[in-house]
Amino acid sequence: MTDKLQSMLDSHDVLLADGATGTNLFNMGLMSGEAPELWNVDQPKKITALYQGAVDAGSDLFLTNTFGGTAARLKLHDAQKRVRELSRVGAELGRDVADKAERPVIVAGSVGPTGEIMEPVGTLSHALAVEMFHEQADGLREGGVDVLWLETISAPEEYRAAAEAFALAGLPWCGTMSFDTAGRTMMGVTSADMVAMVDGLDNGPIGFGANCGTGASDLLRTVLGFVAQGTERPIIAKGNAGIPKYVDGHIHYDGTPELMGDYAVMARDCGARIIGGCCGTMPDHLRHMREALDTRPRGEAPTLDQITAVLGAFSSASDGTGDEAPKPRARRGRRRA
Repeated sequence: MTDKLQSMLDSHDVLLADGATGTNLFNMGLMSGEAPELWNVDQPKKITALYQGAVDAGSDLFLTNTFGGTAARLKLHDAQKRVRELSRVGAELGRDVADKAERPVIVAGSVGPTGEIMEPVGTLSHALAVEMFHEQADGLREGGVDVLWLETISAPEEYRAAAEAFALAGLPWCGTMSFDTAGRTMMGVTSADMVAMVDGLDNGPIGFGANCGTGASDLLRTVLGFVAQGTERPIIAKGNAGIPKYVDGHIHYDGTPELMGDYAVMARDCGARIIGGCCGTMPDHLRHMREALDTRPRGEAPTLDQITAVLGAFSSASDGTGDEAPKPRARRGRRRA
């Protein structure tokens, strides 16, 4: 079991993660509806360029192009028998980039949701979910990742299944959920719920947190919710680069590089130890985040008013914990853009 990530956390105040996968690949020519994971084999130079872009921008950690790499997701592209291959190759490409870097860089094996609804609400059993996550994790391990990285999860049942699978694979892991329904995940999990769940796992993650969701303001409100529970586990913040807008036939995120620099510093001051971007985050955003983290002094945790004054309004008045919070509703997993 590698301890590279834990060693870096012990020696660094904060780690900069990477940015978007989908947004960057779309800019390289990926078409809507295509499986990015197939590019690990079909377009390896572009995947290498994706990883290299994050390293060159200053990231200490980047995620592999394997977000939709479970059999359930690859089945949509008739590639369900290529789980281990696509994850292994995606990891190997990342290992090559990291090993050539002039500083330590973590390769994190991305694992996204299956896209299925688990029992008792849906039909996906715990045993099958564990089997699918284990299959992908083994491919990532064979490819040489330093750590497994579960992301954009909504259901606690799926998070627990992944934790069990990662124990079978024998690798440390991190795991984030997406709080995109007025402070809750689509299946109703609050920031407090997540802390309690993570602390109760037999095979707990090195770090946990939030990714994607709505805007950066909402994500930082969730980070403050984690901190309020008194957790000592490293917290991850991986927010979108602003709010998505449909412009000239394409989705465009309105967060500027300067705004993401502000977000990175505020995320650090809120208590996050691993900070990156999700949808819409490009290398130029990462460069500004790196510079901001390296040059701006640490401050007190910002208030909610200070967060909205800098990063924009929350998408909802609720943080997910009040009586007015919306009821959870089922939705299929989506791709990290």
